Amino acid sequence: MKDLARLRSSVKESVELALNQQIQMEMVSSSKYLAMAGWCDRNGLDHCAGFFYNQSEEERKHAMKLFHYLCDQGATAYSPEIPAVSQEFDTLRSVFEGALDQEIAVTDSINRIIGICRRESDYATEELLKWYVKEQMEEEYIARRCLELIDQIPSDQIYYLDKKLASVTYDGNPFE
Repeated sequence: MKDLARLRSSVKESVELALNQQIQMEMVSSSKYLAMAGWCDRNGLDHCAGFFYNQSEEERKHAMKLFHYLCDQGATAYSPEIPAVSQEFDTLRSVFEGALDQEIAVTDSINRIIGICRRESDYATEELLKWYVKEQMEEEYIARRCLELIDQIPSDQIYYLDKKLASVTYDGNPFE
């Protein structure tokens, strides 16, 4: 019985639950970004579509990072159910507003999980989540900057933002 106790997860139940909820949130984000990419594609905004296709894949990777972490810690990671997401948007601005809203929600969730980690003295998970905090700062910045540019660009010249998004990479910021 001693050996079995050694194999149990060091992740507290409350942290495990919160991380599984975060996995679902990341997968929902991925689905939402895929819908945004499809809308952009249908509306001739190729680079915006590419940006959102990349965002969708990035969110999936975020979910998988948490999934693997739970598995590596001996905890249980659950494959989440993903509800249907809206496929239609009124304007490119509404697409980016949705993206920003989603990123703010993810940031709030990450911050909530860090609070749980601190209450549970789960320093390993808190350390992992520091990466997500930095990532969320970048994600919110890019979405806000895109909205600022949309507001400054006449609607008949929206191609400027579309071209600018062609240069977005995960290692940098096209707006610097």
